[in-house]
Amino acid sequence: MNKKPFIAITMGDPAGIGPEIIAKVFAAGAIRSFCRPVVVGNTRVMRKIVKELGLELTVKSIPSLRSADPRRGHMDVLNTENIDIAMHAWGRPNAASGRAVVDYIKQATALALKQEVAAIVTAPINKEMMNAAGYRYAGHTELLAALTGTRDFGMMFVGGGMHLILATIHHALKDVPRLIKKRRVLRTIRLAHAAMRSLGIDRPRIGVAALNPHAGEGGLFGGEDRNEILPAVIMARGEGIDASDPLPADTIFHKARNGRFDIVVAMYHDQGLAPLKMLAFGQTVNVTVGLPIIRTSVDHGTAYDIAGKGCADPASLLAALKLAAQMATHKGRTEEVAS
Repeated sequence: MNKKPFIAITMGDPAGIGPEIIAKVFAAGAIRSFCRPVVVGNTRVMRKIVKELGLELTVKSIPSLRSADPRRGHMDVLNTENIDIAMHAWGRPNAASGRAVVDYIKQATALALKQEVAAIVTAPINKEMMNAAGYRYAGHTELLAALTGTRDFGMMFVGGGMHLILATIHHALKDVPRLIKKRRVLRTIRLAHAAMRSLGIDRPRIGVAALNPHAGEGGLFGGEDRNEILPAVIMARGEGIDASDPLPADTIFHKARNGRFDIVVAMYHDQGLAPLKMLAFGQTVNVTVGLPIIRTSVDHGTAYDIAGKGCADPASLLAALKLAAQMATHKGRTEEVAS
């Protein structure tokens, strides 16, 4: 008997590459060595991609987790009948796709909140389609925060030997400077500290990126680093958190990559993700921190241009599943199952 966590995988946009990468991970078989996986999605869509790819995989619709089959070669799906398979086409999303992805996320989140699954791993969705369906969220992260009643949350990314968390997430670049305030930066540093501790690092070393070139050059290139970020760092240190002064973003990632920091706090989306994806594109994992549940995700989008063509790379999904299992095991969220 081995202890393995139950993990719910949401199918993502039915018209995107989510179904394909999920099918490939199941067919490869390695997933069952570290977790008990179940898909939250649409059985007919999953059967369609399995058939088109010619995979040796049996897709079964199950009514509950109690019916899950732990054997290799099986994919269990908690089925949601929200897709007209006769109208389904790879690479052609619509509002129905947007409604479907929210159904999957709601169901998986409910299972996690009830501790019926140890973690959820999400395949990619289309934010435009989700909004077209009437769900006004900027993305997965914000929807999950609403479903779990979480106020303080953030996006951490893991890949290329680095950990990264964002102070601001999905905002236009022109809006970022006004959002960089002491309270927000301090909250992100705290989340970084807690996230690394959840991975087993007792005293994380946190590198804090500056917003402006040369960390503002004493105010010459902007006052946010001196007036907002540095005071947040000082407050964090007062709480016993090991956080650096704001450091120029053009050097901080090099220092982190070479072991100086356990995690970097970046001030905005592309400041952090551009260097990280240069190191580990397609293998980076997105972790939502601050939630009462464990959630990891792939680092890429729906890729409609290649959906259904058999060429989507499942590496990021596999990495997300492994990290979710690692986090669940660290928290003791496993159950005894037959190997």
